[in-house]
Amino acid sequence: MDNDSTVYVGLDVHKESITVAYAIDGGEVEVLGKIETTPTAIDRLSKRLRSKGQHIRATYEAGPCGYELYRRLIRQGVDCTVCAPSLIPRKPGERVKTDRRDAIKLARSLRAGDLSTVYVPSVEDEAFRDLARAWASAREDLRQARQRLKSFLLSHGVRYAARAD
Repeated sequence: MDNDSTVYVGLDVHKESITVAYAIDGGEVEVLGKIETTPTAIDRLSKRLRSKGQHIRATYEAGPCGYELYRRLIRQGVDCTVCAPSLIPRKPGERVKTDRRDAIKLARSLRAGDLSTVYVPSVEDEAFRDLARAWASAREDLRQARQRLKSFLLSHGVRYAARAD
């Protein structure tokens, strides 16, 4: 192992597992396997990757699992990015998707510089977004409930003329 080598890591992240593939500099992409999404497993992965090279660059697709993995890897000194799934280059006719293939593809694309990253919000920004989305959702639920009630009353001959604010 060259002490100054860069390890390119592709992570296919799911709720219960992460499939890991890596390439050292220009070498062949290898699959490390599946790990759990627990903090202990992620710490072990980081330590294992650090033994393969000094500089570690990792990426995974943005999705419902959020940004906690990104924040954990950054705290451990890993250069991590989150990429936009819709902007990952795909070959025509490439339909078979498996966790293993996705992780390998992410590692290759990261090494080639073909990925578009997304903005990772701070914890405070993310909390504000969640609050704003919950408020908008509650407001939409209220609007729908009012509409259902007004429709019910109208179907029974009751006209309700009050303005809904």
